[in-house]
Amino acid sequence: MAATGGCTGGERLADALRELEVDRAFGLPGVHNLPAWNALSQRGIRLIGVRHEQSAAFAADGYARATGRLGVAVVTTGPGAANTLAAVGEAQASASPVVVIATDVPSALRRPGVVRGALHEMSDQAAMFAPVTKAALTAESPDDVARVIRRAGRLARRPQSGPVYVGIPADFLTAEAADPLPAESTEVIHRVDVADLLQARELLSTARRPVIWAGGGALRAGAGDALGELAETLAAPIITTYAARGIVPPDHPCRASNPVHTPEVGALWDEADVVLAVGTDFDGMMTQNWRMPKPPTLISINVDAGDAAKNYPPDLQLTGDAREVTENLALGMPRRAGLPELSRRLDDIETRVRRRIRREEPQAAELLTALSETLPDDAVLVSDMCVAGYWIGGFYRVAAPRKLAYPMGWGTLGFGFPASLGVAAAGGGRAVCVTGDGGFLYGVGELATAIQEALPLTVVVVDDSGYGMLRYDQTRGGLPHEGVDLVTPDFVGLAKSFGVDADRVDGFGRAFRRRLREFTRSEEPNLLVVAAELSPPLNTSPRWYRR
Repeated sequence: MAATGGCTGGERLADALRELEVDRAFGLPGVHNLPAWNALSQRGIRLIGVRHEQSAAFAADGYARATGRLGVAVVTTGPGAANTLAAVGEAQASASPVVVIATDVPSALRRPGVVRGALHEMSDQAAMFAPVTKAALTAESPDDVARVIRRAGRLARRPQSGPVYVGIPADFLTAEAADPLPAESTEVIHRVDVADLLQARELLSTARRPVIWAGGGALRAGAGDALGELAETLAAPIITTYAARGIVPPDHPCRASNPVHTPEVGALWDEADVVLAVGTDFDGMMTQNWRMPKPPTLISINVDAGDAAKNYPPDLQLTGDAREVTENLALGMPRRAGLPELSRRLDDIETRVRRRIRREEPQAAELLTALSETLPDDAVLVSDMCVAGYWIGGFYRVAAPRKLAYPMGWGTLGFGFPASLGVAAAGGGRAVCVTGDGGFLYGVGELATAIQEALPLTVVVVDDSGYGMLRYDQTRGGLPHEGVDLVTPDFVGLAKSFGVDADRVDGFGRAFRRRLREFTRSEEPNLLVVAAELSPPLNTSPRWYRR
């Protein structure tokens, strides 16, 4: 029954999002969720309409990565909800705080245990989301809408962060809802034991070759300054995972700026007698599927002891917030000699790695140099799962935290362009997306979103007329090309048909730099196509070196 006075469930939904400091969301309207669109608009929440529900969840993820705030996607029942699943899986694997709000079949049409065939009905919509979320919640009544949204927001942001699904029967949005109860108290994160801190200090201060391994949890906790200071005190190199790129500045004397997959950086790990792992679970892509040897002594800082221990069980576990524990760990730590020598070694590693890239893949070297020298200082780079993206994810010198979004959590092709919508909508620097021709076509319809919303976004499509990584795998294995060579459209003409400015260049030379500089200084969305074929770098599994 429609509300006749007071607030509706839809308005309670919007109010709860405002409580969570949400001022924009991404979605696609459907017959069931239109009241939510109206309520969000009335409460001053900007709802950016996309052209596919998967894009809504990717955009929410991109927004969350760029800002550290809650990303929200609003979709409709059944097929609309199902369309978000791949993007939600990426958010889960990358610990992005995302809430997907989906309507469900009106409660008045439900019959327990029976799928009656109502529009978009399925037997258990929430069950689809259980494997790819921290929690799958469903509002039980109109009065319950605000509570469940609040809970979802808290769960999504609470370390370890991740996506949460909320289902709301469509008739709850228009029904009158009682005033919500006061917000529940926030849970306190576990405080690390003092005796464990003292033991960790002793192990690190007496180590001969300590190494700090920083993961995405360290970046999300804002632990960069603390890690940088601790690394200088210990004269320890900082190796970063993909999710932690930019956690310390490029000129930090302890930063190992290349991935551990390169033999030179890998040697730092192999030589270490004590490793301090901060906010990481040592996933397969970072550890060459766990071929990297476990160090003689491993100390872990993590909010989730189980997450920290599932791959390389630590010898000492410090459970707590990464920044707080690292700051406490550094207190009273004696300063070690050897920082100048370490800095010289890391500079030498950088020189050797860059020389190898220029020798083995000059086009990749050109791409990396062009991006570093051309992009505005406040730009946020978003890369897709493509060969150019692998080079960026591993070797681009990220200037600051949250300046690179890379989908290596789940490895989700098609992430780049729709995620960059969320980055562009965040209100910070210009979003610059680097994607391949195959991945771009997953969400090409979002060109309409970019132009309609006037998003500050530049898309760089590296066009090799195929799935370049898979083509490399087949060629390397002596196999015929099957399914990897693609017919691609006239991307420039296609973009212009949407009203998006576009151009095409060959390779990553002067013309590319000139046009990229012009496009990234524009206030409008635009697209630059680059005809180029790259070989994959050392951080891709076919090229992992053997220990």
